[in-house]
Amino acid sequence: LDIIAIASPRTDRQIRLKSEGLPQNSVDIDRYTKPDPAKFGNSASLIAGMCTGFAKSGYSVGGFDAYTTSKIPKGTGLSSSAAFEVMVGTILNHFYNGGKVDNVEIAKIAQYAENEFFGKPCGLMDQIACAVGGIVAIDFASPENPLIEKLDFDLTSRGYNLCIVDTRGSHAGLTDEYAAIPGEMKEVASHFGRTCLREVDERELMAAIPELREKYGDRAVLRALHFMEENKRVAEQKQALRGGDLGRYFACVIASGRSSFCYLQNVFTPKNIKEQGLSLALCRAEGYLAGKTAAWRVHGGGFAGSIQAYVKSDDVEGFRQLMDGVFGRGACSVLNIRQQGAIRLC
Repeated sequence: LDIIAIASPRTDRQIRLKSEGLPQNSVDIDRYTKPDPAKFGNSASLIAGMCTGFAKSGYSVGGFDAYTTSKIPKGTGLSSSAAFEVMVGTILNHFYNGGKVDNVEIAKIAQYAENEFFGKPCGLMDQIACAVGGIVAIDFASPENPLIEKLDFDLTSRGYNLCIVDTRGSHAGLTDEYAAIPGEMKEVASHFGRTCLREVDERELMAAIPELREKYGDRAVLRALHFMEENKRVAEQKQALRGGDLGRYFACVIASGRSSFCYLQNVFTPKNIKEQGLSLALCRAEGYLAGKTAAWRVHGGGFAGSIQAYVKSDDVEGFRQLMDGVFGRGACSVLNIRQQGAIRLC
């Protein structure tokens, strides 16, 4: 799934960006240099945030005209905003910085734009995935300098597709749900005088559960326990792919997804218990894929949007028909994972 732009530089400091089917965004990059809460959530704020982030990082910025097309549905957990930010950063990089800004740096600036100018407290994972491409393992011990390792694994050559099922739920109005997850984890970490859970000893956490329940509530404790186990699973998944052990990798994917559902609790929101499209998609995926060498789990930040499934090529058409039958024609996208991230094509 791509967002692609054709662009040309301007001699002034104006950016005019038109996305297919949407109104044109017009940004004066010398005037829109600070976050404006009244503009949170709109594409112009992301453009301004990328320009401000580039300038703050010591890079050059300038005006351009661009027309974009995108195959990435919005509000479904498929990183449409991250892809948009990285695209703007790639244009600025090649027009005004000679292509010298590496893709990881563009990803960091994209996170800044989304946090500060768009008003969404996201992490860095989506931006890095869009910018770097392929299957990557990321260690965020230092958020300013994450350790990124590309894993040389070709899912397609093993006879699998990555299927993304859009349940047609929207992420609109769910920012506080996403923000509560790191917020509650940081509250638990603060109990031990730490800023994040990775700095907390697991044995200390286990011993303090009664006190943590009383102080922060059961959900915060469950989310902290999910975090501890998830870190272990990431290391196991990385080892499995290095060794070419798909069965082990898929088992970790399923375990991770179940933990997300049960303990992280990001599959549906109690604010709208009648809308549980992700739960339904996961239920139907399990019914179809159980007993096969396959995997399924919630995709992205959850609460609404999409699930992902690793499906053997021979089973893809049946899986697609099943999901389209539940969520509507075109709900299931059958994808391959390519190695390239953000690039200039010509």
